Parts: sequence; C-alpha cells; structure tokens
Amino acid sequence: MKLISKILMLFVLAFASCNTENPKKENAEVVAAPEEKSVAAPTKEIDENLPTIGLLMYDQVLMTEVTAAIDVFSKHTEAGEKLFNVVTIAETLDPVTTEEGLVIVPDNTFENAPKLTVLFVPSAYDMWTAVRNEKLVNFIIEKNKETKYTVSNCGGAQLIGKSGIASGKKIVTWIGGGEQLQKDYPDLLVQDDAKVSYMEDGKFLSSNGNLASYISSLELLEKMSSKEQRLFVESYLYLDRLKDWNFDDEE
Repeated sequence: MKLISKILMLFVLAFASCNTENPKKENAEVVAAPEEKSVAAPTKEIDENLPTIGLLMYDQVLMTEVTAAIDVFSKHTEAGEKLFNVVTIAETLDPVTTEEGLVIVPDNTFENAPKLTVLFVPSAYDMWTAVRNEKLVNFIIEKNKETKYTVSNCGGAQLIGKSGIASGKKIVTWIGGGEQLQKDYPDLLVQDDAKVSYMEDGKFLSSNGNLASYISSLELLEKMSSKEQRLFVESYLYLDRLKDWNFDDEE
C-alpha cells in the first residue's frame, strides 16, 4: 500500500496530463485497375504459447497509458523467461502521435490483430472524437469477446461505456470525470474517483490513468503470473525507490 500511495502521489502531481497526379498518354485510353483491398502484414512475431497483451492506440492518445503496460508486461522473469507477447494496435500501421508528442509505429491493425488475452483501452483529451469512431468502438466490442481481461485507464472508460460491454460492472475513470461518465452511460456502476484509484469487477479492470496506469498493470501482472514476478518488475523499474522518496525533503 505504501508503494501505491507513492505512485498516487506522483499521479496527482502529473494529473494535468490526464484531465497524386494521374498519368496521361496521348491517343491512348487509360484504364484504371480496380482497387484491391489489402491487409497489412503484422510487424511483430507472436509466440502462440504465450498470453498476448494488446495495447490499443489512436491519435493523441495519452502516452503513459500505453507505455505503462509495455513497461510492466515486457519484462522477462528474473531467470530471463519471456512471459507475454506485447503488441500495439491501431486502425492502420501509420505512426500514432501521442498527446505528448511521442511517435509510435503500431505492430498491428484492427484487421490483423492477433487473438488477445488482454486489451488495454487508454484515453485522450479528445474523447468526444474517440467515442464517435465506429471502427474503434467496434474493435473493442469484438476483441472483448475473446479477452480474459479488458482494462481501461482514465477516459478509456468512456470507450468501455460506449461499447456497452461492461453494463452493470464497476468502473473508475479520471479524477473528476466520474459524474459525466455516469450520466453518459447509466448502465455502468461508476465509482467515486476522488477515493478510488483502481477497480476490478470480473474481467473488467480500470484506473484513474496517467501514472495510476501502473497500478492496473501491476495488479493484472500479479493475477497473470505471481507476486514474485510483480515484485521483480517493481524492482526492475526502480519503483522501490519511490518507497524511500521523502516528499517532504527540502533542498
């Protein structure tokens, strides 16, 4: 709990980030070839024997809500064993620019995404556009049919609400966003975001987002592996340093 408290303290400090020319040929008839729909090939190899963690992305997504899960689930065991496939997924293979300016090239598209064990649904400042993206919402609906866990961070809860996949389930969103979430999606059991940082209800996990995205990732890591692996990853990420960080120290 001390670790979670420290992470939440950092989360509060960083919270503001979660609130062509046609050819011509003389005297010749040019006949355009019919367009063929093609599906881009995945860019990352998948080990079919391992659970696959899918990280959903879209334009202006909040960076930490993607990178936190990568940070946690990409780590091997202390003995060097790989435990998970970790892939990023977007509508196309075009680079996605996060709100903070980081450019990420997706591993998969909606059409060629592998079977997922977990789907992480992040947020953006412009959730109005996100929830009106039918391809995005439909992807969440379809992938939820196969996932063991579906996780939302911050405003990703709005996409969960729009999809209708978590009716009657407890969920939490960004600090200050719960009232509107409940109004928009009355079938959700929205928790008090002023008091609740992380929530799980069956297969659905959620957090306030931002640095609290590490909480949802670490809690799920422990569920899918072991307490020992969680502690190893926390140590690998130097999260233990946060336990000893005295916020009251003055220079």
